[in-house]
Parts: sequence; structure tokens; C-alpha cells
Amino acid sequence: MEGVSNVVIIGSGPAGLTAGIYCSRAGLEPVLYMGTKFGGQLMVTSDVENYPGYKDPIMGPELMEQMRAQAERVGTKLIQDDVTSVDFSIYPFVVKTPNEERRAMSVIIASGANPRRLGLESEMRLMGKGVSNCAVCDGFFFRGKKLAVVGGGDTAMEEATYLSKLASSVTVIHRRESLRASKILQKEAFEDPKIEFLFDSVVTEVLGDKRVDGLKIKNVKSGEETSMLFDGLFVAIGYDPNTEVFKGQLELDSNGYIIAKNETETGVPGVFVAGDVRDFRYRQAVTAAADGCKAALDSERFLKEPRQVSLLQA
Repeated sequence: MEGVSNVVIIGSGPAGLTAGIYCSRAGLEPVLYMGTKFGGQLMVTSDVENYPGYKDPIMGPELMEQMRAQAERVGTKLIQDDVTSVDFSIYPFVVKTPNEERRAMSVIIASGANPRRLGLESEMRLMGKGVSNCAVCDGFFFRGKKLAVVGGGDTAMEEATYLSKLASSVTVIHRRESLRASKILQKEAFEDPKIEFLFDSVVTEVLGDKRVDGLKIKNVKSGEETSMLFDGLFVAIGYDPNTEVFKGQLELDSNGYIIAKNETETGVPGVFVAGDVRDFRYRQAVTAAADGCKAALDSERFLKEPRQVSLLQA
């Protein structure tokens, strides 16, 4: 259809850029909206050692720049703009940004999720320098170190028990007097001799210049503030999927994640989803990239099926 894009991709992390690469190589001439913040969570990640194909560690931003360059080289049109609204009730679909409106025969949503922060200046200053949101991603770098995990839910317990296999000790810091995690995860953490707990406590400052060397911790009941030595801080207080513009357009779960069937298909034929915006379990660059590949292949199949497209146009 003249004046309409075959595929519009929303998001510029590993899922979105991989989708762009596959769609471009399939001759679909995809348009990818990067958002004003390019690259997703890897832009605040230091050494990446677990992405296949790199013999030596690579910095997160460098990895994303290489993905971006690859997507551009094969023909993906990259636009640094935020998608502000979509309309999936009409076909071709409508995707709007502050600067333009575009029609699309298919859409791949790869807008990701943002880890919740403590809201401390020192936390962001030392992000990737001892502060992390992902034990599986970064735990390897903290072997034999003294670590802290903030949080009291399932994610925090999973992070703590994972880190305890690598670290010399793990202290879980939680603002309430009891955990919210499932009983089985609590039991595993409580029975781990390397995990300690600080209840009714919050982190008020991350200490250190070039690297984390401690935390300032406040007891919320007594108001007493103390400093403790730590080599790293893992913030595990949840994620917020970037799905605000899709409310009322797609089915979301109770936490705001897009619900998918057959891995990439949403409830709207022709609209696909990839990466952390639907995946709240794995949250790895390699699984997001795999999702992007699947969404691109599914989008290509959809566009090749005249019956599906004609039903939407009717």
C-alpha cells in the first residue's frame, strides 16, 4: 500500500534492533522508532561478558552502538522519536509521535521495561560501577565480595540466593518487617548461611567515588542511620514495563506487561511484541534479541498471508 510502512518497530534495545535487522534482510523496509533514550538498559551496563560472539567483555553502550550500526547497514530506517499514541482499531494501524503520524501494515512493540530505582543521586552515579539491577548479568564480577540486595519480593530473594553462590556474603535490606516473597523463596533465603537480613531499613546513600564501597542505611522505626561496608548493591524492587501508550489498545496483565500468545502474538492480528515489555522472567539481552528475531519472522509471515491482511482491511 503506497505511503504505508510494512513494519513499524517501537523500541531500540536488543529486541527492537534485532527485529529491524531481520525485517530489513527480508526486504520489509522497517521503520524503527528509537525513542529519545536509545539502547535500553544496556546503556547503563558496564562490562557485558555473557552476550554470545564476543571473546572479550564489551561495554553495554558499545554493544548497542554495534547493533544500531548493523541495523542501519542492512537498511532499517531509524528515527529518534518517542511514540506518543497508537490506534490498532483501524487498519493500516496508526502510530503517532510528536513530529509525525505513520500508518503501518504491522507493528512490533519492543519498548522494554525500566527497573525501579531508589531515587538516589549516588545510585545513578555509581550505576554500572557496583550498582546493578541484574544478578544474572553482573553477579560474576562480584565473586568473593560482600554484597547488598534491596527488596523483599520474589525477585529480591531470587537475586540474593543467586548471588550467595558467588559472593562472600549477601545482606538483604527491606523497608518492612517481613518479606513479600513467596514462602518457598523465603525459606530458601532464610536457610542460606551466606544471606543475612536487615528489616525496617532503607538505603539513604550509596558510598564510594569510582566504585561502591559502602551504604548508608537508615532504620525507619528508630531513625538511626549507620554506614556499612559493601562491594556492590543490587536493587531488586521491580520493573515497570513501558506500556502506557498501549493501554486500551492491547491486553495487559495486572503488572502492565503485554500479554502474548505463541510468544510474540498480541490480541490484535498484525501487532507483535518482543523483549522485556512482555518477558518479566528472563530479562536478558540475548533473550530479548531472540524475541526480536521471532517477532520479525512472525511479522513477515503475517504480511505474506493475504487472508489475514484482507480481514483487517474489511
